[in-house]
Amino acid sequence: MKNSIDPTRVSIVGSGFLARGMVYALRNQPDLEVGRVLTRRDIESCNDFPDRELLTNSIEEAINAAEIVLECSGDPVHATHVIEQAMQAGMPVVTMNSEFHVTTGSALVNRGFLTEAEGDQPGSLAALHHEVCSMGFRPLVYGNIKGFLDHNPPRDSMEEWARRQGISLSQVVSFTDGTKLQIEQALIANGLQTKIAQPGLLGPRCKEISAGGDQLAEAAKQLGHPVSDYVLADGVKLPAGVFITAQHDPEQQSYLEYLKLGAGPYYTLVRNYHLCHLEIMKTIRGVMTGDDPLLNNSSQPTVGVAAISKCPLQPGTVIERGIGSFEVRGSAVPITEYPNHIPIGLLQGARIRRHIAPGEILMLEDVELPETRAFGLYRNILAQAVASVSEAAPR
Repeated sequence: MKNSIDPTRVSIVGSGFLARGMVYALRNQPDLEVGRVLTRRDIESCNDFPDRELLTNSIEEAINAAEIVLECSGDPVHATHVIEQAMQAGMPVVTMNSEFHVTTGSALVNRGFLTEAEGDQPGSLAALHHEVCSMGFRPLVYGNIKGFLDHNPPRDSMEEWARRQGISLSQVVSFTDGTKLQIEQALIANGLQTKIAQPGLLGPRCKEISAGGDQLAEAAKQLGHPVSDYVLADGVKLPAGVFITAQHDPEQQSYLEYLKLGAGPYYTLVRNYHLCHLEIMKTIRGVMTGDDPLLNNSSQPTVGVAAISKCPLQPGTVIERGIGSFEVRGSAVPITEYPNHIPIGLLQGARIRRHIAPGEILMLEDVELPETRAFGLYRNILAQAVASVSEAAPR
């Protein structure tokens, strides 16, 4: 626990949209300051970055300048390399990088302090989980809210949206084709010890969040466990937030109806915003005062995010980056039902070995992957997941 009037030094990994916003935000926080900002870009070319003197290409320099490391690069392979080094140096690590968690995060959770931050949907759902459970609710649905979904969006449209919003093309594509959502809900399933209803999730269309929440709650009751899922706006504008649909004690029914949560038996509580970098500071302050991790992928994940082809893929095709690409999209799957699936987060510089038709799930044997640290750690995660199922099977 930090006990000092000196500001806590935060080194940021990544120099994109989120990192820039974080640098601006920390300028006005008397208890927090930027140590260094780690970038892979040529520093001389970073004319659009605030406080360019904070930039470094050295992982060691970024770690040495910090009391806490914030990883928000969005790149699971790069994040694995940096986070492992930070944890080896004894640094607590806060992330806004669900892509990292569902790819390799489980291999690192027992090596030190590692948590996803509040502010993106998974961290916001974890915070809402703690809040509703403290009031006696029993969650059935951990829900994301999706305004638009196109599994195979056209390039020209995505390029236009990237220009309008000032974010990368890969980010726009991963938001639009559902990959980011599938990754986020896989992290929730693993981190909050729940499950998914089916590969790819259910995602009912709805005009009101509570109506979609009720549908998902019924599915959860039939399955016998809470679910991590989402609702999709049906011709209406829904808030860019998260929700939990839950049950409560029968004795509370009249009180909850009076308090405008409806007649039950399901009650939907909505957090109608997520403010990304502006909320990360809450998590950082919590870490420095001794809070437990808010959310991580757990050491024994049950849900992964597979890569599904969007188009015919020929032998020899190289996928430079799977997440946010026009070749594949992500889909949440139970790991033990699809043990040979290739996590979409590992598809970087990956060469296709055989013809793959649109809609096929890519398997490990279908792809030649570079031998990265992330790939090695994922193999360990997979071996442990398969072994745990074998040990649990009746003999």
